[in-house]
Formats: sequence, structure tokens, C-alpha cells
Amino acid sequence: MLTEKWLVGSSRWTVKNIFEIFVLWRLFLLLIALVVPVFFELQDNFIGGGRQLYIQNPLFWGHVNFDGEHYLAIAQRSYRDLEYFYFPGYPLLVKSITQLISSSVTVYAVVGLLISHLSFFLTLVGFYKLVKLDFKENVAKWSLIALLVFPTSFYFASFYTESIFLMLVIWSFYFARKKMYLFSGLLGAFASATRLVGVVLLPALFWDKTKLFKKVSLVVVPTGLIIYILYLNKVTGDPLEFLHSVEIFGSQRSSTLILLPQVFYRYIFKILPSLDYSYFPVILTTFLEFSVASVFSALTVLTFFRLRPSYAIYTTLAFLIPTFSGSFSSLPRYVLVLFPAFILFGRWLSTCRKFSRIVFIAGSALLLTVAFGLFFRGFWIS
Repeated sequence: MLTEKWLVGSSRWTVKNIFEIFVLWRLFLLLIALVVPVFFELQDNFIGGGRQLYIQNPLFWGHVNFDGEHYLAIAQRSYRDLEYFYFPGYPLLVKSITQLISSSVTVYAVVGLLISHLSFFLTLVGFYKLVKLDFKENVAKWSLIALLVFPTSFYFASFYTESIFLMLVIWSFYFARKKMYLFSGLLGAFASATRLVGVVLLPALFWDKTKLFKKVSLVVVPTGLIIYILYLNKVTGDPLEFLHSVEIFGSQRSSTLILLPQVFYRYIFKILPSLDYSYFPVILTTFLEFSVASVFSALTVLTFFRLRPSYAIYTTLAFLIPTFSGSFSSLPRYVLVLFPAFILFGRWLSTCRKFSRIVFIAGSALLLTVAFGLFFRGFWIS
């Protein structure tokens, strides 16, 4: 049972306990998926598998909506024009496994979702162990809870890169903390082949007191990105095609550098005042973007005072890089991989008053319910 005593008690969590809370989170998402058709109509422009497959099995294909469709297509038949924005690590892994089994699109989707679910469970195990290196039991527990109830945590159960990327980041940091730099570097290399911000592991992991020569194996971290750049140069003639094509994913995004204060200015004086306040999904998405940007800007600053320098470096760079496109679009999803911010949430939840804790958890869970419900029915969230 998920009770207050179980969450904040002094007993250690085992892998079994972490699996139990993972299953509870997944059942919560399933419940949302079952009831949401009553509240939201289906938008079928970007649903997983296309309308026919989605209608046949929405509980499955609803996890492959939007970017999931792109990753699934890349896994099936490699890249086509306008898809180079999506890094190859995740779809390549899906393809490598699925080719041994079947060429069916359904099997591709099953393999991808299994990878996402397994990766997220391993993320939770690694996150718990990593937090325990610096903090008490309660902080580790509440850090996991904060991550699970975050409004966009449903992407961890989707055909997206969030699960596998965060798993690679967490365990890369963990092995670095244990002075196992070869393992750390190899995981970092795969992370940089999975998401652009994976490359920030290099400066973050180098920042500790260990002598430089002992960390030399960390130089392999950018290898994944470098290989992708070489591939793009060969097939498109533009080694940075993943940056130059960013504008096609939204009119707010730009391939030129735009600084964070400029993005806030855009939202405060241009985007928010011009919203269509009669259309709830757009209102929710836009205010979620702005709120997440504001909260995580503050948390990023706090990491320099409350957490290890390596965590602060990782959080700062991984937070800022997506905003340089000039938009907070997708930021509520991108911040899922900023694990140090969730450690700060965990520290606060472990010491705050019970009423504050209930309000935080209930509010986050409510937003998760609405956001996942909309996503599941084909509305853009992040």
C-alpha cells in the first residue's frame, strides 16, 4: 500500500518497493486512459499508428502519439527528409532488437514501449541509489515520488526518448561517483547519440576532485554526437542538419541563438496576451510551458547552492540548450531529465508540512491526469 508511513518511514526501499511504486504509477496512467474518452474527443492528426490502428487498440497506440510516430518510422525504415531533428540512439536500438523478431509495425511499437518501460524502471532504481549517496532515505523516496507525479511523467511510458536518456544519464553519474569512469563514459556516449543535451555530461562529469588522468575515459561521451554529425554530413551535406531543421517544428522556434530572457519576453508580452482563451488545450499547454520555465529557472539557480557542482553544471546546460531555439515549446517534457531539480523537490517534500506535501502531490497528479488525457486523445502537450 502507498501510505504516508510507507513513504516517509525509516525503512529502506528495496528494488521490490521501487517496482511496486512503478506499477502503481503505471496503473494510474492506465486508469486515466480508460476514462479520458468520456471527457476529450479524439484528435486524429498525430495519433500513434494512424487512425485505423489507434481505433482498434487505443490503450496501446495512444503511447505512440506525436513524436512517437517519428521515432517509430525512423526505426522501421531509417531517416527521411525533415526527420534529422530526432537523434538515432533510441530508434536504432528498437530496430536492432525488432529485426531479430518481425517486421510488423506493431512489433516495432511493442519493442519500443518495452524499452521505455524497462528503462524507466532502471531509472528509478538508479535515481534512488544516486540520491542516497548524498542524502537520507526520505529525500531519495520523495525525489522519486516528485518525478513520478510530475505533470509530463507519462512520456516515460511512451515511444519517446525520455526514459532511456534519463536512465543513461542517471547511471552515468552513478558510475562516475563510484570512480568507474569507463562505464560512465560509455553510457554518456550512448546518451549523446540519443539526445543533443547528452553531450553536456562531459563537462559535468569532469567536475569533481578526482585527478584528471583518472577521468580520461570520459572523453568518449561526445562520440555518439560526433558519429551522428558525420552521418548527417554524408547523407545531407549538412553536419548540423538537426539544428538547422528545428524551425519546421513550430513557428516560435528559430535556428539562430535566442537567449532565455528574450524567450520570457516573448511569452509575457506576445504569446500569452494573444492566446485564444476559449480553447482549453492551448491554454493548458502554454501556461504549463511558461510555469515550467519559471520554476525550473529558479531550481537551476538553486542547484549551485544546494547540490554538487557537477549536478549544477548538468542542470544549467541541459535546461538552457532547448530554450536557445526561442521557445518553451516541449520544455515541460525536456525538464524530465533534469534529475537534480527533482532532488530539490525531494529535499523540500521530505521536510515540509504534511498539508503542503498533500497540495503539491495532489496538484501535480491532477495536472498529470489532464495532460496525459489530452495527449492520449491526440492533443499536443509537449
